[in-house]
Amino acid sequence: MLESRMLRSTSVALALALTACGYSQEEWDGKVRENAGLRDQLTTQRQAHKKCEADYATALQQIDELKRQLTERGVNLENMSASLAEQKKALDEYARRTEQLDAIRKRFELLSQKLQKLTQLGLQVEVRNNRMLIRLPGDVLFDSGSDKLKKEGSDILLQVAEVVKSDADLSKRRFQVAGHTDAKPLQGGPFRDNWGLSAMRARSVLVLLTGAPSEKTPGGGLKTTNWSASGYADTDPVASNDTDDGRQKNRRVELVVQPDVEEMLNLKSLSTAK
Repeated sequence: MLESRMLRSTSVALALALTACGYSQEEWDGKVRENAGLRDQLTTQRQAHKKCEADYATALQQIDELKRQLTERGVNLENMSASLAEQKKALDEYARRTEQLDAIRKRFELLSQKLQKLTQLGLQVEVRNNRMLIRLPGDVLFDSGSDKLKKEGSDILLQVAEVVKSDADLSKRRFQVAGHTDAKPLQGGPFRDNWGLSAMRARSVLVLLTGAPSEKTPGGGLKTTNWSASGYADTDPVASNDTDDGRQKNRRVELVVQPDVEEMLNLKSLSTAK
């Protein structure tokens, strides 16, 4: 009560002083209201702060109680923390590998889209043994027991070369020409066996694809440094050699897309990561 009277007396005195200094009663009342508002805000902030402190203390008590209960049940909190850290590390590693695999998948999907142009020529574009390849039927390319390309086969190969050469990405890729035969043994001839026949057929395709085009001899004009040839004889069949249809499918030449350096590094890291 005394404090209230003193506050009113002080306010009256200040009001008289401010009036004497040129402040109006209205200005003074505004300042008083502003001051009262600030005091209310301060009171609210203090109350909120006290509540936060009380909530924090309660949370600490709950954590301590939970730790006590877990310890009574034989749970080792230190081992639990280590296990959670290991799980997080494993999840991070899994996410990293997933990103790498996704990047590789997207590159091969793009490559597949580019090679789909060749299906319009009646060729097969497929993924086999984790390799992308273009399959060319051997009977279209060669006569039986011969490594000399037929006119129809040469025309198809030159169209393949044009598709590869006209695409900036494909023209930089490395390819292997792989020759394959059926399981029937050769009956004489210059090649001695299916190994020799498959290798020389692969060579004939390679020479045409990388040869310089001229008026006398056709050539695909592809970079020789990006191409290689190999013969597999009958060791990699795609069908049974017990039927005519199966043997026909096995007599083939494949243009195998080789992985670039970045893809090889990614695959190696995926296989050796722990």
